[in-house]
Amino acid sequence: MSVVEDETSAPTERPVADEPVRRGWATLYAVAFGLMLGAGVALAASSLGSLRSMGLLWLSGSLSIGAIAVAVVSLFVPRRP
Repeated sequence: MSVVEDETSAPTERPVADEPVRRGWATLYAVAFGLMLGAGVALAASSLGSLRSMGLLWLSGSLSIGAIAVAVVSLFVPRRP
């Protein structure tokens, strides 16, 4: 038996890799996107009032932080099968 015959007789099937773990919930991404939209609206409303309302700026910042937190959490929450 030659080397060529050994190589051709070996199976050519590749081992199937494990499927990657599916992560992230689209609903959590949507919530984070909604929070960012809310932050943008609050910031725009505050700027229309010549930034007189510090409450709207605080609301905008809080919504932005909330959106970031929800987006990060959604990365670590595994999907249901």
